[in-house]
Amino acid sequence: MEGKEFFLNDEVEMKKPHPCGTNRWKIIRMGADIRIKCMGCQHSVLIPRKDFVKKLKKVLVSHQE
Repeated sequence: MEGKEFFLNDEVEMKKPHPCGTNRWKIIRMGADIRIKCMGCQHSVLIPRKDFVKKLKKVLVSHQE
């Protein structure tokens, strides 16, 4: 998990785009699971943290606290 730091309200890019065509997501909940919201259609998805780290491509906008 080196180099993959992310925080609440960060905008991230995942490896695969959402079916609506957008590849920009916002982190809206963090814990053992991560909830992300599609910036295109506003659909939210709950992903286990381990899977989220694997699928994360890069952080686009960071809101580091």
